[in-house]
Amino acid sequence: MNRPLSSSLWLLLAAALLVVALLPFDGILSQSAQALPGGIVAFNKRITDFGTFAWMIYGSGSIVIIAYILHRVSRSEGFSSKMKTGWRLALYFLVTIGSASIVVHLAKLVIGRARPELFAEYGAHSLSFFSGHDWIFQSFPSGHSAAVGSFFGAFSMLAPRLRIVFALGALAIGLSRVVVGAHYPSDVAAGLLLGLWTALMTAFLFARRNWLFQLDETGWPRPKNSFHPAPSA
Repeated sequence: MNRPLSSSLWLLLAAALLVVALLPFDGILSQSAQALPGGIVAFNKRITDFGTFAWMIYGSGSIVIIAYILHRVSRSEGFSSKMKTGWRLALYFLVTIGSASIVVHLAKLVIGRARPELFAEYGAHSLSFFSGHDWIFQSFPSGHSAAVGSFFGAFSMLAPRLRIVFALGALAIGLSRVVVGAHYPSDVAAGLLLGLWTALMTAFLFARRNWLFQLDETGWPRPKNSFHPAPSA
C-alpha cells in the first residue's frame, strides 16, 4: 500500500473512532462548556474567529501572487531564489487550506447536522441530509476547526519539532467552538483531523515535485531543510 493511501486510512480510522467515542457525550459536554464562567466564555469568543477560512485563503493567495511576480522580475539571483521559496510556501498553505474548505463545506451540505443552538428542540444527534445550505444545519464538521487544523497542520509539517505547540494552538481554537456554542466536540474532532489530512496530502504532493519537501527512506514527506548529507566514510 502506498504511503499517502495508508496515511489517509489511518487518519480516517482515527477520526471515526474519536467521533464515535465523543458522540454519546456531545450534548452534556456542549452544555457544560457553554455554562463555564463568563470570563472564560468571553475569552473564547475573542479567539474563536481566528479559525476562519477567508483571511487564510485571501492572505496566502495574495502572498503567492506577489512573491511569484517578484521572483519572475527580480534581477538578483539571491532575492529571486528567496521569492521562489516564498511563493511555494504560500502556495502550500493556499492548497492545504483551500482543499480543507472545499471538503468541509461539501460535508456540511450532505450531513446537515443541527447546531447546539437547536439542542433543546432536536437533541445532539439530529441530521437533516442535504440541508446544509442553512447555517443552523452546518454543525458537522466544524469549519473553523478544519481551518486551524489545516493551518497549524501545514506549520507542523514544515517545522516538525514544534508540532506540539501547533497542535495546542489548533486545539485551543477548536475547543473555543464548543464553548461559544457553535459546535459539538465531535464536530471539532472531525474538523481538526480533516485539516491535518489536507496538510499531509498536500505535503505528499509537493514532495513529488521536490517543492519544500522530500520523501524520506520510509516514504514520508520531510521539509527539505531537515535533510543532511550522510558523513563520508
